[in-house]
Amino acid sequence: MAEVAETERKILVAVDEGEESMYALSWCLKNVVSQNSKDTLILVYVKPPKAVYMPLDGTGRRESPSGYMFSTDIFAAMEKYSGQVASSVVEKAKKMCRDVLPEQDVKVETRVENGDPRDVICHLVEQIGADVLVMGSHGYGLIKRAFLGSVSNHCAQNVKCPVLIVKKPKTNCGSK
Repeated sequence: MAEVAETERKILVAVDEGEESMYALSWCLKNVVSQNSKDTLILVYVKPPKAVYMPLDGTGRRESPSGYMFSTDIFAAMEKYSGQVASSVVEKAKKMCRDVLPEQDVKVETRVENGDPRDVICHLVEQIGADVLVMGSHGYGLIKRAFLGSVSNHCAQNVKCPVLIVKKPKTNCGSK
């Protein structure tokens, strides 16, 4: 175990708005990050791709001079909101790192990227040379996974490093 504590590892942790990713980060901090290690945690948040809208208004006619359904003000507001969400998620994750590992000298880096989370995360793992990828699982069933896709499944199949998919335990409402 002493060998693990002395190695420098790059641990990429994918975070998003869901409680599953924060649980995965918490689990990683408690179970993967070694005491007195030289680990670097890279927290990555991926902003989803911008929606593409038809160049028509809601009625299907081109009445406005620009021909677009939304004005540039609305696009700017949407981009601002997306940036605020990303900042909020990253700050929450950094606070968790400080709270769980207050006395450890673990380096924490953050990245906010744009695009399809599946592709961005896989590319980032390769680009930074991550030693392990940690992700939460939304716990989708077969049907939901078929329609929505599974980011964690895609990454597990396509990255060249170990992938740790952390599933949040279900709480039993009826038990004591």
